[in-house]
Amino acid sequence: MKPFLMIQADMADVQTVVDTAATTGVQRETFWSLATQGGWIMLVLVVLLALAIYISIERYLALRQAVKTDDDNNFMNNIREYIHKGDVEGARTLSKQTNSPLARMVDKGLSRLGRPLSDIQAAIENEGKLEVARLEKRVSLVATVASLGPMIGFLGTVTGMVTAFQNMAHAGNNINIEVLATGIYEAMVTTIGGLIVGIICYFLYNILVTRINKVVLDIEVRATEFMDLLHEPA
Repeated sequence: MKPFLMIQADMADVQTVVDTAATTGVQRETFWSLATQGGWIMLVLVVLLALAIYISIERYLALRQAVKTDDDNNFMNNIREYIHKGDVEGARTLSKQTNSPLARMVDKGLSRLGRPLSDIQAAIENEGKLEVARLEKRVSLVATVASLGPMIGFLGTVTGMVTAFQNMAHAGNNINIEVLATGIYEAMVTTIGGLIVGIICYFLYNILVTRINKVVLDIEVRATEFMDLLHEPA
């Protein structure tokens, strides 16, 4: 066993190394400083992420506006009253004044009154498909960004490794860790950035799809309610 004084000397040497490292300072990289190491690939990822977030917010607000339960209940009650009174024009006027997918579908059905109910239902279904297409507008771009993010990140990994090997080739016999740092940073940071973009966009896309499915289901229920109304005796 080492004498106590030798152990104290070893501990003093360790403390000296720690103090030296602290004074020379190995600075920890922040997220933003690391991101700048990714080069132009990171700029592309940031632009794609910003686009996906913008589309997600815009679509989410549009979906909230598309279905308001209380408004739809009042709308259908008013339509029922107009139909029972035989005031089709009043019902159509109300439908045109109401800005919602349900109102446009009802107006399409009202415009076919006098024809067989199968024709009215077909007209409502066709209008419903158009409304769903409007609700899903640009949502596929969010899914595209979710898929492209990791792929672009891996592209940055490849270009970063190419940069690292180029630096090694140009350095010749003077290879050191600093020569490789730029390429390795680009390779690793872009991979992380691509995965982050993919995860965020995939999450946003699933939120939008869930919301759209809920809106579509609500519209289908209301459309069925309207068809039942037409089957009621005058």
